Amino acid sequence: MASRLLVECIQRTDRQGAHERIKAIGGGLPGCRWKHAQQYAVMWIEDGTFEYYVVNEEEKIINLIVAESQSGQKYLKTEADGEQPHQLMKLPECP
Repeated sequence: MASRLLVECIQRTDRQGAHERIKAIGGGLPGCRWKHAQQYAVMWIEDGTFEYYVVNEEEKIINLIVAESQSGQKYLKTEADGEQPHQLMKLPECP
């Protein structure tokens, strides 16, 4: 059974392509913070190790999913997003 992790921050890049905008996701409590590179988070979602989610402004839980760009690159976005990972991009920068 996959462990569920709340994503509270992201590490951005300066790229505009949907699959290139996020370098890593993170969360956790002070003293117990975690940060996962996007490539590993994709792998762990696909193999069932982790399930990631965010909580939006309305306190609704939205799961992260693996998407694939037109060029075949895998990346993270939420179930509520179109091509671009807008919900994730609203999160603050990871410390």
